[in-house]
Amino acid sequence: MQPAVGVPNRQGSTGYVYLVSLVAAVSGLLFGFDIAVINGAIVFLRREFTLSDVQTEFAASSLLAGCVAGASIAGMLSDRYGRRRVLVFSALLFAASSLGAALPRVLAEFAAARFLGGIAIGVASVLAPLYIAEVAPPGIRGRLVSLNQMAIVSGILLAYLVNWGLSFLGPGSWRWMFASAAVPSLAFFAALFFVPESPRWLTKQGRYGEALEILTRVAGSERGAAEMRQIRATIDEESGSLAQLLEPGLRRALLIAVVLAVLQQITGINTVLFYGSIIFKEQVGNHSESSAIAANVLVGAINFAATIVALWIIDKVGRRPLLIVSAGGMALAETGMGVAFLFHPPPGALILALIGMCAACFAVGMGPGVWVMMSELFPTRIRGRAMSIATISLWLACVALTFTFLSLVSAIGASGAFWLYASMCVATVLFVWRVTPETKGRSLEEIEKFWKR
Repeated sequence: MQPAVGVPNRQGSTGYVYLVSLVAAVSGLLFGFDIAVINGAIVFLRREFTLSDVQTEFAASSLLAGCVAGASIAGMLSDRYGRRRVLVFSALLFAASSLGAALPRVLAEFAAARFLGGIAIGVASVLAPLYIAEVAPPGIRGRLVSLNQMAIVSGILLAYLVNWGLSFLGPGSWRWMFASAAVPSLAFFAALFFVPESPRWLTKQGRYGEALEILTRVAGSERGAAEMRQIRATIDEESGSLAQLLEPGLRRALLIAVVLAVLQQITGINTVLFYGSIIFKEQVGNHSESSAIAANVLVGAINFAATIVALWIIDKVGRRPLLIVSAGGMALAETGMGVAFLFHPPPGALILALIGMCAACFAVGMGPGVWVMMSELFPTRIRGRAMSIATISLWLACVALTFTFLSLVSAIGASGAFWLYASMCVATVLFVWRVTPETKGRSLEEIEKFWKR
């Protein structure tokens, strides 16, 4: 695999890697937009369809049920058809769901459209970080996979801004909120035709020339050839069976990925993402729909800024320290929120500040760090299926969180709910400290050999 005699030693292009990763990460922007647009729309939707707490939870979580379905098929489809083709499919589903969610006459039609959007999110949530991890060089892989999280929080902030701007159109504005996502969905669909397939997937299919060309363009002739040899040697040793995940070593990798995925959700961040407007309008009180949505714009901006910080430090500080600091900070913020909700009326400015602190702590560690860890822990041949298992666990936890939040607040109060989430943050700190290994700076093949030892 060395460059042929007389052929110049080509240099790799970091700019090309970033460009390819950014295109893949646009799926994250759509992911973030679709999960966050409900935050502003839900207050209008709840009024138009006269929804109870349980019906509101059903409306918010219908998307997440689709996420479970999408994540469950993403690994199988991507291992068979390739990462890029399946992302193209998800882009079309994003667009169809956006338009479908804007046109319902009854709650069931809305839920069906959102379920389709959830399938797209579930697929993208598995494949975008997986694809980026398989293209990126080890030295900047954490940063590039974090681009996906950056795109997610960008989509969240964009959704909050669009929601706030459209909220002044009145009770029917929620329809325009959902329809607006069709534009970036179609842009993502077009952009995918200008990026390559994953070189690791191509190698697994025996398409060595195409894989080497991509690796050479990314890392240069010498490093590309060396990585190609390493990838082929690793794939030759793998059985490709899901049973391999139950072997010693990789069984522990699967346990870590699944537990981290569940903990990322049950620490409570999505109560803010999905129900922030309801929290400010109904729990804090004295807020119009537009002012409640405006408060979420500030939270989204904090989330965005903190993710930029994570992007630049995750490959310097490492995954474990960021996860520990992130979960610890969230525990403090949610404990404070529980105390604040004991006051009548609750202090709105303090609650907004604590929600912003919680979002910042999540964005700097638990948000990107869990996705990076999930994309790094598994062998190439079964990485798609393994990430599906972990991501399905993540979305099931998200469904459980979203479908129980309003009922939980009714049962034990907002204070009790946030104290419960804070206890999950403490459990996360202990789990990462005692069980989770550091993967910073290691190639995917080195990480696999670590599990085998």
